[in-house]
Amino acid sequence: MHIVYPAVVSALLFSIGVYGVLARRNTILVLMSVELMLNAVNLNLVAFDVWLGDRLHSGQVLTLFVIVIAAAEVGVGLAIVLALYRNRRTVDLDHLRDLAEPADGPTPGNPTVTDQAQTQRHTTDDQPVERDHGDGRPAGRGGKS
Repeated sequence: MHIVYPAVVSALLFSIGVYGVLARRNTILVLMSVELMLNAVNLNLVAFDVWLGDRLHSGQVLTLFVIVIAAAEVGVGLAIVLALYRNRRTVDLDHLRDLAEPADGPTPGNPTVTDQAQTQRHTTDDQPVERDHGDGRPAGRGGKS
């Protein structure tokens, strides 16, 4: 077998994966694109291992490690996606920008986090805040705390 054919197929798979990571908005599709890129690397590892005639088959062993890492990545990635979906009801990457650092300044219709905190602080300053210890008894009003 000539090494060019698997290398070209691997390059195409990797290119499709990079396009999927850069162009897709859905988190699950991005994870699938990363898996495509890892499979392209696996194809290269096995093809070069066979072409070089390595007696230790180190390319195939490294491929097994990459498969294990990819399985762990899928497990953790899907757990994160499910947690985000439960909290925000979307898996669209553009709508998950709340976790990013705030921009330089507020834009019309999109106040920054500090503006929201100041608004909340001004609305709650004139109202007393009662806190409790978690068992129903208020904190700071006589008695032991």
